[in-house]
Amino acid sequence: MAKEKLVVIKETGLNNNCPECFNQDLKLTFYQKHTYGSFFHKTTAELSNKLVCNTCHSTIYPVSWTEDIERMFNYYKKTAIPEKKSSKPTLLFYALLLTLIALVAGAVYLFISGAIQF
Repeated sequence: MAKEKLVVIKETGLNNNCPECFNQDLKLTFYQKHTYGSFFHKTTAELSNKLVCNTCHSTIYPVSWTEDIERMFNYYKKTAIPEKKSSKPTLLFYALLLTLIALVAGAVYLFISGAIQF
């Protein structure tokens, strides 16, 4: 089973008013999803975000955003540049690949030397 991890790609403070407590201490964070499996580590193109008030510690969902918050969100969304989508093999993948190559090479050697006949 592959593990999923959200990696922070951009974190910024906003000076907009919180819709809950009306203080000007918000934190906007953008995340990129990474999956870690046995054979491959994948960086996906999937982005997510979270807006939290640092004073009342409440998560502010897009339903309650004001126009100012939405405007700042759109600006910072353009500046959050994610890593490119990629897939990298792990050490286990390379070990299995080398083992398979060694087994095939050994079988071919035994067949050519005459130790195995069909």
